[in-house]
Amino acid sequence: MTEDRRQPAAARILVIEDNEDLAFGLRNNLEIEGYKVELAGDGAFGLARVRALRPDLVVLDLMLPGLDGYRVLRQMREDELNMPVLVLTARSEEADKVRGFRLGADDYVTKPFGVLELMARIEALLRRSARSTHALPTRFGDVSVDPATRTVHKGDRDVALTSMEFNLLLALLERRGAVASRLDLLREVWGHTATVLTRTVDTHVAELRRKLEDDAARPQHILTVRKAGYRLKIDRE
Repeated sequence: MTEDRRQPAAARILVIEDNEDLAFGLRNNLEIEGYKVELAGDGAFGLARVRALRPDLVVLDLMLPGLDGYRVLRQMREDELNMPVLVLTARSEEADKVRGFRLGADDYVTKPFGVLELMARIEALLRRSARSTHALPTRFGDVSVDPATRTVHKGDRDVALTSMEFNLLLALLERRGAVASRLDLLREVWGHTATVLTRTVDTHVAELRRKLEDDAARPQHILTVRKAGYRLKIDRE
């Protein structure tokens, strides 16, 4: 990989994986790319390290001894630990992926996977998490967004978004009311190509509506444009 695509050396990644060979292989490849890497071999220890370390990204296996990956992920989000989470799993059914996304996963890689693909997804997650967000619209309806602090309010209450939900919201805000196709959003927010299920986008949009719309079944701002994609209706419209 070329240096201009590489994430800053300070980026810290926690790998929670009980397969020692896989974990050490991941650490070696990530360290070659300049990341700082720590390993955890079970869910309980991994959750403790997330709380203590506050890494820039977590690579999380679902099938862990004791506290499984689903419960680790749920507890992270309940604790408002909103760093990106890339899930690793042997599960391939879409229902498992949807469950992971609903609990706050930002991306999903099914074993076996290619190292180059995994690195590209990690780069995309970190890039989207840290990208510049100057001069964006910051309000629609009773929702206000602060890109600098990555916080969202609806009325007088805070709304907790996962890292990828926030990045998706930013991608819609950046278009200032224009339509974004699902494939465009996959490329911009997840760094994926057309081979990845667009259901990923639909699931995250559904979560944004659930959290930000008054009635998720009848959205007034996060709109579907039939056969085209999604758009965000902002106040100036």
